[in-house]
Amino acid sequence: MKDKDDVDMTEDDALPEDQFSDDEAVVDDELEAARCEVAEMKDRLLRTHAEMDNLRKRTQREVADAHKFGIEKFAVALLDVVDNLERALDVAEGNEKALRDGVKLTLDSWHEMMKKFHLERVDAVGEVFDPHNHEALSQMPADAPEGTVVAQHVAGYKLHGRLLRPARVLVSAGPADAQSD
Repeated sequence: MKDKDDVDMTEDDALPEDQFSDDEAVVDDELEAARCEVAEMKDRLLRTHAEMDNLRKRTQREVADAHKFGIEKFAVALLDVVDNLERALDVAEGNEKALRDGVKLTLDSWHEMMKKFHLERVDAVGEVFDPHNHEALSQMPADAPEGTVVAQHVAGYKLHGRLLRPARVLVSAGPADAQSD
């Protein structure tokens, strides 16, 4: 007995076998394409990782070299000053004028070299004492107004505007007769 829901299928009504094989082929093609895409992405990821690792190592080498050789141009410029000093020492005894002239030329070459490297001298005599640029060694009575730099023990220096060493100075305490009041 057949149920009313039972359907008699004839051979004509059956799904063709090649339809299953076509569907399987499409799925296999898609699966293979997905596998190829995953393999390509994995390869790109590994290459990117290797490139980043190489970049990190190269950057570390460049930073290390910059620390080691960052002052190379400065050092080469200093060699000229040293050569001039050595020539000054070779001046014959008793020829103080030649020695003095040599030292003057050496000092001039020193100042020219410093300008190339943006190292500027801080001279303070006659200026108002500035604790950001000057280091007071002491105060002394002087005709200059109180707080004025009257003498400089050593010059200060700035590199690109940043203070490397303050000028060491003597500062006026005001006129001596004004202090006795």
